[in-house]
Amino acid sequence: MSVETDADAEADRLSKGRERLGEEADRAVDQFDQGIVDLLSWVLDTETRARIYVYLRQQPHSTSEEVAEGTGLYPSTVRESLAELHDEENVERRKRESEGAGNNPYEYTAIAPSELVGGIVGQIQDELNTVFNLDDHLEPESETPAETEPSEPVSIRVEDEEDASDDETTGADDEGDE
Repeated sequence: MSVETDADAEADRLSKGRERLGEEADRAVDQFDQGIVDLLSWVLDTETRARIYVYLRQQPHSTSEEVAEGTGLYPSTVRESLAELHDEENVERRKRESEGAGNNPYEYTAIAPSELVGGIVGQIQDELNTVFNLDDHLEPESETPAETEPSEPVSIRVEDEEDASDDETTGADDEGDE
C-alpha cells in the first residue's frame, strides 16, 4: 500500500507542478500581449486601435462584427476605429465574397508590422533630429542661414526580415547606403 500511496503522491505533485507552470506561462503571455498592445497604442494613438490591429494580425480577413466579438469592444467603436485605420492605410479592406444574395460585409486585414513602423519612422526621425539640433534652434538669429542649417545626426532605416537576410547572404553592409 505504501508504494501506491507514494506513486499517487508523486503523480499529484507532478500534476500541481505542471498546473503551476501552465499558469506562469499564461501570465507571461498575457504580460507580453499587454506590452505589445501598450507599444502599439503609442504607434496607433489608442489602445482600442492597438487591440483591433493585434486581433487582425491574428485573424486576417475578419469583419467588424468578428473583430468586436473577438476583442470584446463595442461594435460601433470597432466600426469607427476600422474606418480610421483604413483611412490611414494601417488596415486593408475588401468586400467578403458570398454565394447568397444579401449584404457582403467588408473584411479587414492589418498591414505588416514593418509597414506600420515604416509609416512613423520619418516622424520619429524628424523629432529626434530636432532634439539633437536644439542648440541650433535656440541660438540668436544673428548668424547667416547657411550657418544655421541643422545637421541630421539621426537616420532610421526599417527592414523586413527578408531584406535583412538578403543583406547577410550577399555580404552587403549598411555603410554607404545613406
